[in-house]
Amino acid sequence: MTSLRAEVDQAAAALAKAHVPSPRSDAMLLAAHATGADRSELERRMLLGGEVEPDQVRRLRALVAERTTRVPLQHLTGTAPFRRLELQVGPGVFVPRPETEAVADLALTELIAPAGSDGTAMPVVVDLCTGSGALALAIADEVPGAHVTAVEVDDLALAWAARNIELTGLPVDLIAADATAPPADVPALAGLIGSVDVVVSNPPYIPVGMVPLEPEVAEHDPSVALYGGSEDGLAIPLAVAATAATLLRPGGLLVMEHADGQGESLPCALRTAGAWAEVADHPDLAGRPRAAVARRVG
Repeated sequence: MTSLRAEVDQAAAALAKAHVPSPRSDAMLLAAHATGADRSELERRMLLGGEVEPDQVRRLRALVAERTTRVPLQHLTGTAPFRRLELQVGPGVFVPRPETEAVADLALTELIAPAGSDGTAMPVVVDLCTGSGALALAIADEVPGAHVTAVEVDDLALAWAARNIELTGLPVDLIAADATAPPADVPALAGLIGSVDVVVSNPPYIPVGMVPLEPEVAEHDPSVALYGGSEDGLAIPLAVAATAATLLRPGGLLVMEHADGQGESLPCALRTAGAWAEVADHPDLAGRPRAAVARRVG
């Protein structure tokens, strides 16, 4: 048998040579997946000089070979962490990123403070362009009793979202619909018009004609989840915001993720739309512009 530490070192070196970001971390996660251990158990085995079975070595090396071609790590492991959840992901669905957790934070700050504190009804939340269901599920997980609805138009993404809802057991209603369509034309949304407390969205926002630098994004994330429908990338986000304005009650909050180059343009466009007040932008943990918030005027 082979030393586990030696295999991880070899994997990390191969990933670094292929210019994969975070090669050591990826090597550890692939080794954990190949050996059926979590990361803490893997580290313990490495510390104690543990060995790895031949079939596990073959599996790890095959995974590393795929990762060197920039197949997303999450496609290889089949999971993506998001806040307290482990979500199922793969080809056909946008992989949730850590920076989107900032969007969840902004929504949760709005939701958790009043939830049940004065005996009022639990909040109503809609996630437009839900993809894997990450934002909707995180809110349902961290605000028990919230009425959460997730909306997605793409069939493959819908299948992944449905799978995550089933596996987590969290109470999220999934609707197959275009998030840019008038809610009155979507029977499952029509009853929510004017009654939603918070709308969250991570819509497609990359400007048309711009190719993402990361191969994991450019070659593996579905284009329907990437491109914002115009040269500035704001056509789809603003159409989604119009849907949100119809759904939200007066004083309700929109939280929308955007590209780091849209920290001024999206808030400016929302202010111009006339439906919003208290428009502001917030950075992610790396300090980059990441999410616009706006409150529905009465």
